[in-house]
Amino acid sequence: MVYWFNIVMRDKKKPDGLNKRPASIDGIVSGGRRLGVPISHSYSPNRGDQTPTLDAFTRRSDGFHATRQSPGGLGGTAAEAAEREAILDEPIVLDELDYDKRKDKVRGRIRRARLRKTLKRITLSLLILLLAGGLYLGAKFYITQRHLFRGGGRAPALASDVDISQLKGEGDGRVNILLLGIGGPGHDGPDLTDTILLASIDPINNKIALLSIPRDLWVKIPGDGYQKINAAYPYGKQQSKAKNLIDKERAGLDLLDRTLEPVIGVPIHYHAVVDFTAFQQAVDAVGGVDVNVPEQLYDPTIAWENNYNSIIAQKGLQHMNGHKALLYAKSRETSSDFARGERQRLILVALKDKILSAGTFANPVRISSLLDSFGSNVYTDFSRSDLSRVYQITSKVRSNAIVSLDLVTPPHNLLTTGNINGLSIVEPRAGLFEYDDMKSYVRNALRDGFIAKENAQVAIYNATTTAGLATTTATTLKSYGYNVTTVQNATNATNPLATTIVDLSKGVDKYTRHYLEQRFGVAAVSKLPSSFGISPPLGTAFVIILGQDARPSN
Repeated sequence: MVYWFNIVMRDKKKPDGLNKRPASIDGIVSGGRRLGVPISHSYSPNRGDQTPTLDAFTRRSDGFHATRQSPGGLGGTAAEAAEREAILDEPIVLDELDYDKRKDKVRGRIRRARLRKTLKRITLSLLILLLAGGLYLGAKFYITQRHLFRGGGRAPALASDVDISQLKGEGDGRVNILLLGIGGPGHDGPDLTDTILLASIDPINNKIALLSIPRDLWVKIPGDGYQKINAAYPYGKQQSKAKNLIDKERAGLDLLDRTLEPVIGVPIHYHAVVDFTAFQQAVDAVGGVDVNVPEQLYDPTIAWENNYNSIIAQKGLQHMNGHKALLYAKSRETSSDFARGERQRLILVALKDKILSAGTFANPVRISSLLDSFGSNVYTDFSRSDLSRVYQITSKVRSNAIVSLDLVTPPHNLLTTGNINGLSIVEPRAGLFEYDDMKSYVRNALRDGFIAKENAQVAIYNATTTAGLATTTATTLKSYGYNVTTVQNATNATNPLATTIVDLSKGVDKYTRHYLEQRFGVAAVSKLPSSFGISPPLGTAFVIILGQDARPSN
């Protein structure tokens, strides 16, 4: 276009005879002009067409030859011919605006391609880092879990779908975990259980209760005579003939269970043994815990461990690191063993909140530190699936719904301090080894989840000649959490040999029926016998007619 414009504008300045017919840029001229003939804008009538001779063809080489105007030739001077030739040699120039747009588009495509390439590299690097971190944590967890999750414990109620045939007796409707704190290597009496805490979970009604057992409770240890209960675990380990540490630990826990279960009256399903090092590191791993201290704790006996400050903790909400939490939990010289148990429960609840918080489980660094704090410093008889189920249950329970139990606060002040041969001990108020009141309180406080949920009304009738049998039986059943509403003698006492259980719930309260059948060793019937002259109150779900087999010892 530029070329065309230049030709036209220049030719306007020439004589009229030269402005008749412009030539195209490729040498093609309208009106039948031949290709290769020099362009001329003049007309000469006296000249005829020049017929080329044979010599002209032989002297010219093959191929295309640019047209040239010899100086002084047709159509103008030599200068004009040179000017026209220079114009033909000029490159065709496109519109500058279109050119810039195309250039910007090319640059944009290059920039986008580079950006995509950079993003791919960054994404790939992040994936590699995440994969490496996941593999590291996975390997660490695998190594730790082999030591930490050894299995061996079992609670029927922990299953999401409970098999009723697996419930052996009242109490199996809860998950009871015995938490033990020991000094560990480097401490005097490294295996003495300074902390004995029963964490009881009701998975049916989503409740948790914590019960502290005084370490100085005077008990009978099977095979070892009479001693404080904190000696049962190390005695069991020392007496074990096992060659490996794991079996020794299991032997120690077995002896402790056989010592403690007759005292508290509930089964123990799982155990966790944690030494001071693991406890302190676990608290630090989750970033410390927040504890609402009920009153100032003053203990000069451990001030040297607290920068020579006798005030271990001020009253009010306190943030504690691992070291501070350990001092708060183990201090006992300036307060009672019972007060120490309460402090331990406070820290345990605070630690539970922190571990189960989203911030802990979403932070790989804290998870790694938490795993590091366990290792060989913790022993449990959980399986991985067991602990996963415990987590699912406990995460549903709010901390303010966790009940703290003790055995010294009225009206349940069942323990007191005593002295045996100059040794300070804790014993039942009812007398040495008199644990009936303790068992009744603990069983009711840790009521079986299925019995609590059904809460079926039970009527008891004595059809024997044994006076007070119905009352004695009712006391026992109440201690297990049964809802006993009626205690009477049968109108027509026939002194039957066997006890009769009548299920009036029409099979609705199946767990209560299962427990009663196991306790009395008979199958329930659905129809009330008329021969005893019994008319239970409206709403009664079960009627128990006692026979001679229902002795007080049952």
